[in-house]
Amino acid sequence: MSHHFEAPVAPVEAFEPPYYVAVFTAVRTQNQSGYSETNARMEDLVKDVPGYLGMDHAQTPGGLSITVGYFRDADALTEWRSNAEHRAAQKRGRDEWYQNYTLHVAKVERSHGFARA
Repeated sequence: MSHHFEAPVAPVEAFEPPYYVAVFTAVRTQNQSGYSETNARMEDLVKDVPGYLGMDHAQTPGGLSITVGYFRDADALTEWRSNAEHRAAQKRGRDEWYQNYTLHVAKVERSHGFARA
């Protein structure tokens, strides 16, 4: 029996539309040197962007990684996209960590959620 504590898993809440999502899907390379530290830094840094709402992340057993970032408006997305540290991390990702990736940006027009009591 494991005594390792894990925080409860829950999706980001459903926000009042409209808002924006950035869906980043990727397959990583074998070289992951420095990835975990950079990823943790990006997760901390994005929280400082006015209009950032939250993030969901999942990974399939086959290695497909999916990250969804939620932003109140297009300006928040633009600020995150143009952040200097984020841009440097993107470059390093293309140079070292990602075999391939896609980014989809969408405006959410409908949103709802459910949570068992």
